[in-house]
Amino acid sequence: MAARPPAHTLDPRKTPGQKRSAATVAAVLEAAARILETEGLEGYTTNAVAQHAGVSIGSLYQYFSSKDAITKALMIRETAALLADVAVIDVEAGGRAGLQRLIEVAVAYQFRRPALARLLDLEERRLPVDQEMQRVGEQLARTLQRCLDAPDMAAMSHSPFAAGDLLAIMKGLVDAAGDRGERDNATLVARVHRAVFGYLEHVPA
Repeated sequence: MAARPPAHTLDPRKTPGQKRSAATVAAVLEAAARILETEGLEGYTTNAVAQHAGVSIGSLYQYFSSKDAITKALMIRETAALLADVAVIDVEAGGRAGLQRLIEVAVAYQFRRPALARLLDLEERRLPVDQEMQRVGEQLARTLQRCLDAPDMAAMSHSPFAAGDLLAIMKGLVDAAGDRGERDNATLVARVHRAVFGYLEHVPA
């Protein structure tokens, strides 16, 4: 197994301040995503990314020190899209509906670009991105807790660990489906729904 690189070496070398530099970074990240989707980790090099992005290798290195740094930025880009969908979940409409929507969002994220999601899940275990992923988990857990605290969920017994347990159930089922290369969105949503609401119906207070 490859050694874990130091966390600080994966930070961007500089933040794009102008539209042109922002466009360069966006092109690099999308090129990286497409290479991972089509060629996997074997074809994933900084030279390949620069070529696919239509930028010089020197321009790439202005922003990213390595392909691992690109991968980290790509993880942040993808999870930002997930969190944007989570942020607009309307818990005021009911906790049950909000929880169902959270399940749908999690599954949709996995299936939006499934090959990319699978590889980023693998790289997440190797790279030192703990703090970034912890922030994602915390935001998901907060939304989940808001669902559990909604009036229509009051009849269900919740342990103090319910939000964490449910998040682990959702992540475990969704990630496992991704690892298996599943493609049936509706079936996975139904399975996660059964697991989540089955937990809530049977867990002791």
